Amino acid sequence: MIHVLAMITTKPGKREEVLTHFRANVPNVHAEKGCIEYRPAIDAADAGANQAKLGPDSFVVIEKWETMEDLRAHGASAHMAAYAAKTREMIAARAIHILSDA
Repeated sequence: MIHVLAMITTKPGKREEVLTHFRANVPNVHAEKGCIEYRPAIDAADAGANQAKLGPDSFVVIEKWETMEDLRAHGASAHMAAYAAKTREMIAARAIHILSDA
């Protein structure tokens, strides 16, 4: 299984707009071959002192894929290109961590 943690930081005040586009694309991604999980996550409220907060302009995309080939096909899909085109100007930074089971 392939795990992906994509850390996304939007330009100030743009997180909800990006998440709106993200959520609209989720059904397309869930329909892809090999998609096990694909969802956004934000800081949990009241998590206490141990939490390293992402902040109000950031979110994490949590993904699971059956194979690396499935992940590559996802990245090359037309709906991901359309999502990127809609959100590109609102994104300040992103870091994508691709992991396999230990």
